[in-house]
Amino acid sequence: MSSLKTSVVEMVKSIKRGEISSEELVKSYIKEIKKKEKDVEAWEFFDEELAIEQAKKLDLLHQSGNHGDLHGVPVGIKDIFDTVDMPTADGTEIHKENPCLNDCTVVSKLKQAGAVIMGKTVTCELAYYSPGKTKNPHDLSRTPGGSSSGSAAAVASHMVPLAVGSQTNGSIIRPASYCGVVGYKPTRGLISRHLVLQVSRKLDQVGVFSNSVEDAALISEQIIGHDKQDPDTSLNPKPKLLLASQQKPPMEPVFAYIKLPFMNLLEDDSKEGFDEIKDEIKNKLNGKVDEIELPDGFKNITEWHKIIMESDMAASFSKEYKAFKNKLSKKIIEAIERGMKYTSVEYNDALSKIDAANAYFKQFFYDYDAIITPSATGEAPKGLEFTGNPIFCTIWTYCGMPAISLPLLQGKNGLPVGVQLVSSHFDDERLFRNASWLMSKSNK
Repeated sequence: MSSLKTSVVEMVKSIKRGEISSEELVKSYIKEIKKKEKDVEAWEFFDEELAIEQAKKLDLLHQSGNHGDLHGVPVGIKDIFDTVDMPTADGTEIHKENPCLNDCTVVSKLKQAGAVIMGKTVTCELAYYSPGKTKNPHDLSRTPGGSSSGSAAAVASHMVPLAVGSQTNGSIIRPASYCGVVGYKPTRGLISRHLVLQVSRKLDQVGVFSNSVEDAALISEQIIGHDKQDPDTSLNPKPKLLLASQQKPPMEPVFAYIKLPFMNLLEDDSKEGFDEIKDEIKNKLNGKVDEIELPDGFKNITEWHKIIMESDMAASFSKEYKAFKNKLSKKIIEAIERGMKYTSVEYNDALSKIDAANAYFKQFFYDYDAIITPSATGEAPKGLEFTGNPIFCTIWTYCGMPAISLPLLQGKNGLPVGVQLVSSHFDDERLFRNASWLMSKSNK
């Protein structure tokens, strides 16, 4: 295997055929980490010896004929997922001494699949907005996005081929867009959040980063599944995402471009690029794009999302607020204090609207294969104090619909800008078929 840019699907085959060992693969990524980490600073915890030790054990398993679907592949883990042999600090010094007694379900499933847990990637403070140390690999003066900052940056700089993150507003799709990688947030309830820092039980969703749609499908299949320790996980059959990513849609897809009330926030160069993508789909690729207006009520979704998220943060972080307020950032204190002021009527009203929105979209997807929308307002903003505006993710997170960001555009500074596809609940297979179609057609 000649390049770290080889797909994970091919890496696993190479290891299985004995063309490369797990140890050799891991050491090649360690070399990249040593070369790039001093600039990018994607890692909160990285132990070279621990990574090599895991790889050596996997090589012994290989000799006995045991292979998982991610055998020997390094994976970065956002530092809000509990790991028994690594610290979990949640982006705050308050939690630095917290013991992890067990692996979270996601990490346990990754280990069962043969992945090497390479280390813990930087997160914003308590998976909210105040950024960590990570920089954008494409321009070190810019943000990588948040809160899954380190996971996106580590994959973009080829320090790992895969990473895990989470999204409560825009924390997978936005950093994927800024860092020029694939970011996938499945349907809410497909992946367990057991022993993952809880920001909002209703909104928190686990997702992944990769350098291809196929690789995102492969890792996601390993971690999707019902978990009785997370009662919100679905009993639906596991979607066959890898197969879907390798299939053509039965006919050329029909996309909906929704004229969202905040489209004016899209930067001019990104708007031009996005218009070109729409034209290309219609005129060159034989697909179809219809422009759609949402019902008036949808303009309130960002406010309903905020009420739920901040109310839940006030509950989730009440201990930190009461005992360690002086160690929290101003941004998170303000969010928690706003959350304390919402009434139960406001909170329950905001929750009730989720079902109403999803009832609308259930009908909507009888006519459309996917919604096509920007992943972010434009290129990654200058500076490291602000992780960017998540506004183009909020509706889909609120509804719990599956979304994927594809690195298809460039802004005026030559930096990546993502195109987001959104599909209906538990129709993640169709999302992957359409994402693969768009990526393959756009790259020709």
